[in-house]
Amino acid sequence: MQKIKKGDEVVVLAGCDKGKTGSVLRLLGKDRALVNNVNIVKKHTKPNPMAGVTGGILEQESPIHLSNVAIYNSKTSKADKISIETGDDGKRYRVYRSSGDRVDS
Repeated sequence: MQKIKKGDEVVVLAGCDKGKTGSVLRLLGKDRALVNNVNIVKKHTKPNPMAGVTGGILEQESPIHLSNVAIYNSKTSKADKISIETGDDGKRYRVYRSSGDRVDS
């Protein structure tokens, strides 16, 4: 089970965007994620009239390593760690380590 999933609100812990929050747009492999409005890079593109692409300089998100992000706990308004626990019904749940509350209520 992944500790961070698509749609989670995360806080950046390290890098030039430290302290920013955003939602996970997509997971790339096991160790990288695209986070909304975090790690913005400029990409130079050539025009391609056959595909309808205009050239220029585009700004887009670049993947960030999962070790540099932590899930955002809305109750404490801070970044928090996640542990995985098994419930009475045998299902696995993500739980905040600081409070013990379930992430997916």
